[in-house]
Amino acid sequence: MTFFDNFQIDSMEDLMSLIDEVGFVPFFENEIEGFSIEEHIAPGHWYDDSNGFWDAWEWKGPVIQRAKCAYGKFLRGKAMYVSAKWFTDFANFRRDGYDFDARFEDGLAQFQDKDLYELIDVNAPIFSKPLKKLGDYRKGGRKGFDSCINRLEKQCYVIISDFKYETDKMGNEYGWGIAEYSTPEKFFGKMFVNNVYKRTPEESYARLFKHFKKILPGVEDEWIEKMLK
Repeated sequence: MTFFDNFQIDSMEDLMSLIDEVGFVPFFENEIEGFSIEEHIAPGHWYDDSNGFWDAWEWKGPVIQRAKCAYGKFLRGKAMYVSAKWFTDFANFRRDGYDFDARFEDGLAQFQDKDLYELIDVNAPIFSKPLKKLGDYRKGGRKGFDSCINRLEKQCYVIISDFKYETDKMGNEYGWGIAEYSTPEKFFGKMFVNNVYKRTPEESYARLFKHFKKILPGVEDEWIEKMLK
């Protein structure tokens, strides 16, 4: 399957099958037309002001947990699912072969990123509210949570491992899902730890590039390079 085939996502099972088959599934539309859930989802499963359906959002947590896939802002600041099969090469390339400690020791990571990473690593999995409380990210406290977490996701040191919703007195869920954070090492376990640095970053990039050419046929090389970087 490619993203230019005529298909629709009509259920959570459809979405999990798509992630398993193509490996990389962006949530929102982006610079590459057709390369998103938003553009392939069946009517009635995508939110707008007139219908009030939230299916694509409500599927996030169950899909991450059931498909055991990575989720985060991996695509130029936008959210994307990545299958376990492809995440080791993706993380190896994005990390440039560094674990986080080595990256920091070489002066390639900021102090505030190190502090947040270590909080997540020690407490994973942890939802955003208690994480912010532990790190004193509040009015009058530390700033920059969003910038730090976005960098850590982009570099594949942190992923979103689940979502939960607030509930009212009647037990009804409401609002936006609250993200739970983890590290790939904690979420995937030995499968990830034993394989993430198995290849050189250059070898991982070559594999990723070849795969993106397959799932995005006809897309210019420069756009694939932008997607990967």
